[in-house]
Amino acid sequence: MTTPTPTPSVTTLAARAKALKALHVPGTPLLLANVYDATSARIVASLPQCRALASASYALAKTIGIEDEQLTLDQNLRLLAPIAAVAHEFGLPLTVDIQDGYGDRLAEVIRRVIVELGAVGVNLEDSHHEDGSMMGEEDAVARVRQALSVAREVGVPDFVVNARSDAFLMGGALDESIRRGKRYLEAGATTVYVFWSRDRDMREEDVQRVVDAFGGRANVNPRKASQVQSKTLTTADLARMGAARVSVGPMLYMVAVQALTAAANEVFGV
Repeated sequence: MTTPTPTPSVTTLAARAKALKALHVPGTPLLLANVYDATSARIVASLPQCRALASASYALAKTIGIEDEQLTLDQNLRLLAPIAAVAHEFGLPLTVDIQDGYGDRLAEVIRRVIVELGAVGVNLEDSHHEDGSMMGEEDAVARVRQALSVAREVGVPDFVVNARSDAFLMGGALDESIRRGKRYLEAGATTVYVFWSRDRDMREEDVQRVVDAFGGRANVNPRKASQVQSKTLTTADLARMGAARVSVGPMLYMVAVQALTAAANEVFGV
């Protein structure tokens, strides 16, 4: 039996956080192929182009047969543990999806993802995960500051917060997500992720407006073209546009499910 790689020291984690933050360069974005288990983590980590590992809570929840909003903190941490082990084995920084930070448990969450998992970054949403309602703007800004403050107390001053701005997703104006995002950056977030609704066209000019508004410190998910969206923005497009971070959310999980479905159908002669 292989002995799990132990969680690195705080000194090592502080160095990894600093390295992760430095990878967020506008125009030369950090590329994240979000993983959901040990196998996907190992495949991604083995690629020479991989500079960090990131999780997707939606995909993690699906692996145990539940919806994203049902994923508890303890379930999330348990599912993240094998991913963290792979990150440490390969010496890669790890950033994890903590949804909305689990309400008033945010400080506990930040401590646990650092101490128990050795993560040096998080994705933090500004909408309440259980019912989809938006947090008050002041509260959301304060939570970005709180996450970073707790990380400093633990000994990881360069902890990376990718703050998700959900107003546009929830039916509000893109300008509202941009306004909120600017405040999250002022509060210390490394990047801001404006989540596009599936029923809204991801027009290049709108994405460019987001990237420019954040001075390049934007995380963009270049979703595939659909009936709503005619063009897929590639990572090369987003680099040209000046984004600092590109992530794909649960895409790898969805591709794996499609491949499994096709293989199973072939077995049964469908």
